[in-house]
Amino acid sequence: MTIFKEIVDEEYLTVAETKELLADVEAERVADEDRDLQYELARAIEHVNRFTVLEPAESRELVDDLEDLEKVDEPTAYKIANLLPRNRDELRSVYAQQRYSLSGDELDEILDVVSQYA
Repeated sequence: MTIFKEIVDEEYLTVAETKELLADVEAERVADEDRDLQYELARAIEHVNRFTVLEPAESRELVDDLEDLEKVDEPTAYKIANLLPRNRDELRSVYAQQRYSLSGDELDEILDVVSQYA
């Protein structure tokens, strides 16, 4: 017997926004003594606490600024906001699976936007 799960809703989040949501879940679990903090949830909370650099509002602004650029679509903007690449090589790794490559000027334009926030 196969169990199928249906995707009800999907939205992109930055690491900072995820940290905010997981903090609410963690507080809820700590308040309820009968519920344990599952291993996966604890690891996810540890991950976002370690890798969050920006505040949620800043990360959302960064995504909006990146989406204003011509070569940055929504999923890529969120990847860039989560990774905060500092040089061309790190940024190229984000675009490694795309069917096109960016010129040096386009990469620099994206890095200029990221440098305003990082």
